[in-house]
Parts: sequence; structure tokens; C-alpha cells
Amino acid sequence: MAVFKVFFQETLDTRIIREDTHTRYFEAESETQVRRALKDESYNIEFVQELSPEHLEYEKENNTDFNVENV
Repeated sequence: MAVFKVFFQETLDTRIIREDTHTRYFEAESETQVRRALKDESYNIEFVQELSPEHLEYEKENNTDFNVENV
């Protein structure tokens, strides 16, 4: 299992603007599994990034909203 960081806009009709980007974290087997889990959401997904162990540790220490969801 890996942890993926998903960058998204809240609606499909929203133009991608970095300042309006939100993030969620998911534990899953693959990026495809994360995208399938989110397909019914109205998100405009910008990017899905698999986190390295170092990046994951950084997010845990520096992101007050950090929460990993299971797919």
C-alpha cells in the first residue's frame, strides 16, 4: 500500500487555479485505484502523486489538515 496526494478543484466546471486547489490523501494500491474511488465525485482532479516515505513524513509533520483516507 502507498499514500497518494490528490490535488483537485471542487467542481468540474472550475478552471484550475493554484490558489483554489485542495488536497486529500488516500492509502491505496495504485493511482488507478484512487482515481476509480473518486470518479463519482464532482472533482476536477489536477494531479495524483504517490508520496515517498520522506514526503509522507514531511506532510505528517507540517500539514495540520493531514488525514489519510482508505480507498
